[in-house]
Amino acid sequence: MIADDSVDAQLCAIDLLGQAEHGPTSPAVLLTDSESLAKDTMDEVARQLEILPTADIAAESWANYGQVVVCETVDEMVTEANRLAFEHVQVMTRDPDYFLEHLTNYGALFLGPRTNVSYGDKVIGTNHTLPTKGAARYTGGLWIGKFMKTCTYQRVLTDEASTMIGEYCSRLCAIEGFAGHGEQANARVRRYGDRDVPWYSAVGR
Repeated sequence: MIADDSVDAQLCAIDLLGQAEHGPTSPAVLLTDSESLAKDTMDEVARQLEILPTADIAAESWANYGQVVVCETVDEMVTEANRLAFEHVQVMTRDPDYFLEHLTNYGALFLGPRTNVSYGDKVIGTNHTLPTKGAARYTGGLWIGKFMKTCTYQRVLTDEASTMIGEYCSRLCAIEGFAGHGEQANARVRRYGDRDVPWYSAVGR
């Protein structure tokens, strides 16, 4: 995740833990140029691990593979993200297009706070067989032309669209038992749809 102080720690923590719950060796990394966001996100992760239903997995992953990296500049965030070459890279900054234009090593890119990895996993529909363990330095998502590098990105442009996608995503995540993924959707439904959704509960129809 790449974030600046245009986004809040709650959303950062929700989305980091959504990745950490994949398994006890799943990395969840925040790159930011805001020291206050870094500290607040770590505090918020600790708070949410007290209530996250999949905390047994996510806490182990966060303890062993979680990182918060404070960078001096936007360009340093780009350099570090390209070095890490993660399969999922979420960008929540004032100018996400800067990262779309300058990042080269990622499996899938998720642009803006209305978009998130869980949407890509469950709803949006882009290819999700993605390069792991730094392989995004030389390849993109798997497809018929796998010998050619390809990168995908998603961006939800309106409050209404993020809300609608979030409602479907929340229910799918509940069926699969991925509470952290579901909370990524719930947070957007609350924030962009002005709906009262209980924490870690599926959005009702």
